[in-house]
Amino acid sequence: MPRDVDPRLLRSFLAAAEDLHFTRAAARLYVAQQALSRDIRRLERELGADLFVRTTRQVTLTPDGERLLPYARRVLAAQDELLGAFAGEARPLLVDVNSEGMTSGRVLALARELAPRHELMARFESGLTGAAAGILDGRIDASFGYADGLVPALRSGLACQFVRYEPMAVLLPHDHPLAARAEVPLDALAGETVYAGDGNPATPEWTELARQLFAGRSIAIAPPAPMAVGAQEFGRVMARTRTPVLAVVDFPVLPGAVLRPLVDPVPLSPVWLVWRKGLNHPGVNALRAAAATLAKSEGWLERPLGSWFPTTAVTARGDNS
Repeated sequence: MPRDVDPRLLRSFLAAAEDLHFTRAAARLYVAQQALSRDIRRLERELGADLFVRTTRQVTLTPDGERLLPYARRVLAAQDELLGAFAGEARPLLVDVNSEGMTSGRVLALARELAPRHELMARFESGLTGAAAGILDGRIDASFGYADGLVPALRSGLACQFVRYEPMAVLLPHDHPLAARAEVPLDALAGETVYAGDGNPATPEWTELARQLFAGRSIAIAPPAPMAVGAQEFGRVMARTRTPVLAVVDFPVLPGAVLRPLVDPVPLSPVWLVWRKGLNHPGVNALRAAAATLAKSEGWLERPLGSWFPTTAVTARGDNS
């Protein structure tokens, strides 16, 4: 086992592990494929382990490659932070968001205005549990969502700031019997099966929130479905399955569907801004300031009278920063 590992070798490994395609990974690193393969072989020799299985059809990680992956991410994230600290300007901050019009996108947009000299770059992880794992691995820096629904192992490594009680809604096929209503009472969903991300490993916190909301209301959670990435794919799958989808009021409306707020009571999804504990970056300060500004101006911290929110929510404790 070597005493030191060249970060360049780890960067080559990480690119290949994320793309699982040596040609694309080499292009991303602006090196020849032969150079990338050489780096991987050298790293395997130094570690005394095979990291990839390569066939004519696919590239996969070995168990040792899977074991190395989180360590490589953390080492490279630490190196980037170290170099950024002495480079005269901070490295780009990678922020997981849903879309421009939703809570996370609005906070990011204002944060960019508040910190114009710093680069805040959007990423799209599609679920706080998946994003939290990425934050701890160093793949991204910050995200938004129902932090109270995270397992303790993920939550313990995050700093948090409460952002919003976000009213929930239901996305319906345009010809669904409830689509003609301006608002949908929760009891009107009795007997329906509603999609809430069940089976998606990136979103168990959202599914758990749905279970709490639907408990005792005769509303079923739809079984796992193929994960659709992007609005177009999501809309296509929804049009085929014709299953109502649990959402929030700022969710983008899809072709062939209507978005209706839920009422009687108004269910609220607690939204947190989360980032890696110990991360010192001006972009995080800008995100926190933007979230506080919008929360105050938009009334995001006010709960409608008689509203519902999950019993696991502990937002009253304030920031965990």
